[in-house]
Amino acid sequence: MGDTGGMRLSELATALGCELRGDGDVEITGVAGMEQAGPSQVTFLANPKYASKVKGTRAAAVLVSAFIEGVGSAQLISSNPYYDFSRALALFYQPPKPAPGVHPQAWVAPSATVGEGASIGAFAVIGENAVVGRNAVIHPHVVVYEGAVIGDDFLAHSHAVVREFCRIGNRVTLQNSVVVGGDGFGFAKRADGTHAKIVQSGITVIEDDVEIQSLTSVDRATMGETRVKRGARIDSLVQIGHACVVGEDNIICAQTGLAGSSILEKNVLLAGQVGISGHLTIHDDVIVYAQSGIGGDIPAGSRMSGSPAFEARDWLRSITAFPKLPELLKTVRQLEKRLAALEPQS
Repeated sequence: MGDTGGMRLSELATALGCELRGDGDVEITGVAGMEQAGPSQVTFLANPKYASKVKGTRAAAVLVSAFIEGVGSAQLISSNPYYDFSRALALFYQPPKPAPGVHPQAWVAPSATVGEGASIGAFAVIGENAVVGRNAVIHPHVVVYEGAVIGDDFLAHSHAVVREFCRIGNRVTLQNSVVVGGDGFGFAKRADGTHAKIVQSGITVIEDDVEIQSLTSVDRATMGETRVKRGARIDSLVQIGHACVVGEDNIICAQTGLAGSSILEKNVLLAGQVGISGHLTIHDDVIVYAQSGIGGDIPAGSRMSGSPAFEARDWLRSITAFPKLPELLKTVRQLEKRLAALEPQS
């Protein structure tokens, strides 16, 4: 199941570049969370305020940012414990990787180009004039439409789809049932009230080092392109509408929706169930908290909450006051009655 075997703790410390405080000869067989870790596993402490939990762990070693007194486990001193925990996890577990080659039950069009070292799984389809780069792993039932161009080290899990003429860069991962380049949602109303479909003539472009999680759609543009820029991470069940731009290193969490022509600049974080109304710009380094609704441009560095969204600090004060409104209204009515009783009668 992808288990890479064990190693001594001293070897793990060297591989991670961490300072070891404790017995380096203990055998490490894997990694686990603080409460689940056993005596041959490594765990981590990312937030110092939970340091008290370390003293109760059964783990052989703990990745920490600074040495903690009174802990029975060995400690690996790291400048970034959470990141080094992820690196340790990769040392002990690697997902299965199919052997290079085209499965006999796959179909690759004669005009398509598939790079060296690629693996094409059963029932996958590579369309006419499509290009797939080197070392791609295309799992069963993936479909790449005509004219799509995909870079090196591509990974597509079952039922992912790359539609016609779309472009994908290097080191891109599509999880199960992602659709890149599905039609944008565009219709024109006829005089009789019925809807005429607008041809979606544009494409979707996914730049290098992007990962898109399961069941997410990135629509093609009506004209021009929809673009997801380098390093973006998009969670499951996200809708990216036509002609949107998702900026470099964005994080977009589950059940978020971007209406057409939304522009997200660098390092934007959208928490779960955020709604973006479209035809607006969210500038660099913005954080939008869960279940917020964005209806206009957002300045760089803002923290937004609520629907309609406004500054998170003001939202926190407002949401604290909100449950008190009925009692406040009752008090106002009582004061109005008292004032009315004090007024001289005409």
